[in-house]
Amino acid sequence: MRRFALKLPHHRETGGPCVSTIAVHSWPTPNGHKVHIMLEECGLPYEAIPVNIGAGEQFRPDFLAISPNNKIPAIVDPDGPDGEPIPVFESGAILVYLAAKTGRFLPAGDRAKYEVLQWLMFQMGGVGPMLGQCHHFRIYAPEKIAYAIDRYTNEAKRLYGVIDKRLAQSEWLGGAEYSIADIATFPWLRSWQNQGVQLEDYPHLQRWFDTIAQRPAVQRGVKVLAELRKPITEDAKAREILFGAAQYQRR
Repeated sequence: MRRFALKLPHHRETGGPCVSTIAVHSWPTPNGHKVHIMLEECGLPYEAIPVNIGAGEQFRPDFLAISPNNKIPAIVDPDGPDGEPIPVFESGAILVYLAAKTGRFLPAGDRAKYEVLQWLMFQMGGVGPMLGQCHHFRIYAPEKIAYAIDRYTNEAKRLYGVIDKRLAQSEWLGGAEYSIADIATFPWLRSWQNQGVQLEDYPHLQRWFDTIAQRPAVQRGVKVLAELRKPITEDAKAREILFGAAQYQRR
């Protein structure tokens, strides 16, 4: 696999103490972008190691050793909480881990912390899975099934409405401060047009979206590995790997 060393200028220029480079096994998808953005926001040095999910690299034994559910992203931090290397898989868990490591984007106080975490879980349990299904049936499914398209498009609009209502009451999803809840949710909404959604129908969400999109760390994060990704709709082999029988073989 090709490796991309993305050590941030902040660490090269300050001359501060050496910080271990985190290995990020990833691909330019919404779940991958969450972690790329978080690392950029935190100013941590990292190496982005591409796992081409369209070529089946997520099923390689070395990747399964750190991500047993064969999903990207996964990280290996050589400087874990006990000073020993630690692998972490699942994007939400990685965000919580990095927030704890850096003391950023997750409040310390219990009430504020759990307000952020509930919106992070909302993304993990609702926004990601449902918008993923929306993408599948609207774009990738070999047969366009009206029932499925309507079901997931309507659910996408419902979720956008939940977010819009929240952001009418709060500047950020998790409360008064930008947090891992915002970092987790934003990448999934970048494809709003593919979800049958008109962003202007959700003015509070659009204000939030546009604000996040202007953050330099976010702009850097969504570019990580982006040049490697090809449209799945044009790659029959990738579609079979991602959506066909290969997903369900025992490894």
